[in-house]
Amino acid sequence: MPGELASRLQPIVAEAVTAAGFDLDSFEVQQAGRRQLVKVVVDADDGVGLDEVAEISRKVSAVLDENEHVLASAYTLEVTSPGLDRPLTQPRHWRRARYRLVKVTPADGAPFIGRVGHAGADAARVLEGGKIREVRYADVAKAVVEIEFKQPPAEDLKLLEDDASGMIAAETEKGSK
Repeated sequence: MPGELASRLQPIVAEAVTAAGFDLDSFEVQQAGRRQLVKVVVDADDGVGLDEVAEISRKVSAVLDENEHVLASAYTLEVTSPGLDRPLTQPRHWRRARYRLVKVTPADGAPFIGRVGHAGADAARVLEGGKIREVRYADVAKAVVEIEFKQPPAEDLKLLEDDASGMIAAETEKGSK
């Protein structure tokens, strides 16, 4: 029942979240005693603050109330942003991890840690060991952000910025032909 309920509610919730200017990262409905627990995880390129979570919570609650016939029971709504331990599974996750260290476990080969640069539709550019390498999303078994307690080295950021500028210039030149 919760799986069927989630599939019926997900488009309704996604529309409310998108209208508020955010992405629906995940959505789930679980039975919690006599109530339904509705879990909504939202994200945005610039992150999500507490005030924004409260705003989204109000909007999602309103659309759930409008569709109470679908829920057919009391519910508890939980709206949150993804944690740092969320795997990078979508191009937008990689884009949002720009300049962050990530641990990448390729489908083939040894895991490595690198700093994310330009993230395109099919691959991200990652600085590893002083060299830029292209990491195709399809070739990644798992990737997660590594927690850092200090600012990234300025020289790493410069290399990634220069690489991104070159990528954008190449895409622009390719598009004008």
